[in-house]
Amino acid sequence: MDARKLIYLLIGAGCMAACGNGTHTPAVTAVTKHRTAAAAPVIDSLNPMVLIPGGSFAMGTDEMPAQADEQPVHTVQVDSFMMDEHEVTNAEFAAFVAATGYVTVAEKPISKEELLKEMPPGSPDPDSSLLQAGSLVFSPPDHQVPLDDVSQWWAFVPGASWQHPEGPDSNIKGKEHYPVVHIAWVDAQAYARWAGKRLPTEAEWEYAARGGLAGQPYPWGNEPLTAGKPKANTWNGHFPYQNTKADGFYSTAPVKSFTPNRYGLYDMSGNVWEWCADWYDANYYSATPAGAHNPQGPGRGFDPADPYAPKRVIRGGSFMCSDEYCSGYRVTARMKTTPTSGLANLGFRCVKDL
Repeated sequence: MDARKLIYLLIGAGCMAACGNGTHTPAVTAVTKHRTAAAAPVIDSLNPMVLIPGGSFAMGTDEMPAQADEQPVHTVQVDSFMMDEHEVTNAEFAAFVAATGYVTVAEKPISKEELLKEMPPGSPDPDSSLLQAGSLVFSPPDHQVPLDDVSQWWAFVPGASWQHPEGPDSNIKGKEHYPVVHIAWVDAQAYARWAGKRLPTEAEWEYAARGGLAGQPYPWGNEPLTAGKPKANTWNGHFPYQNTKADGFYSTAPVKSFTPNRYGLYDMSGNVWEWCADWYDANYYSATPAGAHNPQGPGRGFDPADPYAPKRVIRGGSFMCSDEYCSGYRVTARMKTTPTSGLANLGFRCVKDL
């Protein structure tokens, strides 16, 4: 069996985005039913929101190592908005679950029919063991492996979820201020609605990540990632088998562990990938008119490398990114995955209209 077919069966059609280049838990399309909460409690004390002043900026880049979907550079205008200063934490998500009884995608059995919808016609049925409730856990080897085979460092673990990030025997005790992970787009949407917020558009996310620094590749400016003091939680060493932890962390880090950008936003590079509201289309930038005002993304998703599975945009990179393997921590880097995907290095933050 070739590596791509193995990945389809292991994690569904969406993984090639967040799993290495990018993510996935095999899919279930329906949003979980949950108890209706009254009003969401005030949680801004846990995650204060920062004012992002509106303006115009040049979105995308033509500078290497730009990918084709980061081009062409085009002018975009966004209105002012509020943004969570850091990624949503385990404590915040736990408050949501306690108030609503919400059950995440990773905590439910996987539908074979929905999974097959995201696979090429004629694909064999997935093994029943892969249809259990669970999620993808980072399980790196202790030796060098080909970097084009994400199955070498991802494992589907039954029982893995936001409450049990490494599997059923793990928990989040003592990690209340770490970013919540194993969160699908539909889960993030549900949280945002409860909190009276929403997910950022891709344009808002990039504008905020830049922190007012025009033309710079990183939230902190243009100093290389490995120069000077650690600037973000990324991979140090040779991926995926050696991590020197030069930045102080092996996997996820508590939010606010590194210096924020000029807008006061933490972890806009590294730590965990973050969901955006937009559908992903590899050719969207070419179709975006110059001067677009608050673009909302394409009407539907299209990934030419995987046309059977519409995907949503994810941004920011994660603790698994490095110059050697994944440069997703650049402010212009685009990744994507299916809305029902979730894994050990994928979370989110919210925004709010003024």
